[in-house]
Amino acid sequence: MHDVSGVELPARFTFPFHYVPHELCKVAAREVMDYALNQDQWHDELLAGKMLGVLVVKDDDSALGFLAAYSGNLAHNGNNPYFVPHIYNLLEPQGLFRTGEAQITEINHRIESLEKSQERTSLKELLDKTLAQQEHEELKMRQTMNAAKTLRDKCRNEGNITAEQEAQMIKESQFQKAELKRLKKRHSMEIDSINQRLNEQLAAINNLKAKRRAMSEKLQRQLFELFVVHNARGESMDVATIFERRLHRLPPGGTGECCAPKLLQYAFLHGYKPVCMAEFWVGESPQGEVRHHGHYYPACRSKCLPLLEFMLQGLDVESNPLATKPNDDTLKINYEDQWLIVIDKPAGMLTVPGKDEEATSALEMVQSMLREDSLNAVHTAQYSNNTQVRTALEVHRLDQATSGLVVFAKTQGIQSALRKQFEERSVNKTYLALLDGVPTKNEGTIDLPLRPDIDDRPRQVVDIENGKQAITKYRVLEQRGTYTLVEFMPLTGRTHQLRVHASHPQGLNCPITGDMLYGTASHRLCLHAWKLNFTHPITGEPMHFSSEMSFL
Repeated sequence: MHDVSGVELPARFTFPFHYVPHELCKVAAREVMDYALNQDQWHDELLAGKMLGVLVVKDDDSALGFLAAYSGNLAHNGNNPYFVPHIYNLLEPQGLFRTGEAQITEINHRIESLEKSQERTSLKELLDKTLAQQEHEELKMRQTMNAAKTLRDKCRNEGNITAEQEAQMIKESQFQKAELKRLKKRHSMEIDSINQRLNEQLAAINNLKAKRRAMSEKLQRQLFELFVVHNARGESMDVATIFERRLHRLPPGGTGECCAPKLLQYAFLHGYKPVCMAEFWVGESPQGEVRHHGHYYPACRSKCLPLLEFMLQGLDVESNPLATKPNDDTLKINYEDQWLIVIDKPAGMLTVPGKDEEATSALEMVQSMLREDSLNAVHTAQYSNNTQVRTALEVHRLDQATSGLVVFAKTQGIQSALRKQFEERSVNKTYLALLDGVPTKNEGTIDLPLRPDIDDRPRQVVDIENGKQAITKYRVLEQRGTYTLVEFMPLTGRTHQLRVHASHPQGLNCPITGDMLYGTASHRLCLHAWKLNFTHPITGEPMHFSSEMSFL
């Protein structure tokens, strides 16, 4: 490791899901990147995109060094020199994964063979032909019946028909209706016969798919039982048990293959003391996702959260900054009357209660203020003759890391009325953001549909086919060296919309400063809900609010 004699050691180990990389990690990351990108056998694969990680450690003599890892495989190998090995090598030729994968592949071939068999293809063609013939013959029969009916009606209208002729016409009508029923019955029997043969084949295919699913689940469980991880206490547990105890389900595919667990595992097994850790991206961003070359990212939550919660036991880990309980004086009331209240939410505070029971939300703080009758005398006097309101209700949300204006309702009726304005896009919201970079245009509109990243919530990804519409207008206000102050006007309200639209290559390609999910972590996310305009649900008056920018 390069000379770091002047760098102060961190007091506690890195909280892997929300951190600013320590200088020791930055030094190690630069060494790893220089080494990895100069290896011909990995160069192209790394430039296509890969997550790398470093763990700074101390040995028994307190000498500093670092370990390096990559997520997944590199050059089709899980155990490359310079990097720590896999926790369990799935690619072992005679291992459980290879043998189980071969069995599942054989079933896949059988399913494909049945789905694409000539017999099944011929039956589908016969069914289509029979359905078309049914439609043609029945249409022709109805046309014949309509023509005969028209002729009978004409004869009746002209009069002078005998009883025998009337009986004959009735007999003709009954015969034609009976013929149509017989035709439908014959067609139905033919179609049922074809469908029965198709369903028999479908049942065989579904049986194979069920067998494949059972084999896959069994194989997955067996594999995760082989992924035995350790912690700083000297304890060990397999990954399947960790997830079942915490989440009552099997881990998602790829669990244990990320950088962080591989780095910690190697350190614990070889007697190294972890000092700090960081993960960083090398190369191009994956399709739909936001990853920037050389930027640091937190550990993924879906695969790594339960795993690292176990592996970090025994280490003195930094507290989760997002779970820090705010002081009561961190919440500023911007406006308040008997129907609604507008507040300035500080960065780092939840808008509404989340999963972390220790983190206090803005909604809970407002509710507490109302319950305790702690509003100032000026505000209270505005509705002193009315029944005291003692609750607040959610209308919209800001990300925990975002600061600025939030409105809460005091009754369900006001809540519904305000939410309707948000849904109908009649509420005007304006945000200020400091971008890490300079956009190519000074103003414009970004239209990139978003959906949740199911493998790494709460991250969002761009998905043109399956994402929900997300539209943002923007305008550059000021350039500050390599940073740019912009104004965002979202026309929709998707989760992390502004953050993704700012950082995505098809958006502004300039992450918001301090955005650890889509850019680089800093002291805070430089995104502020600056202006909020809506119509008062009771008075009908236009309401205009602004909040002082808090990140510069």
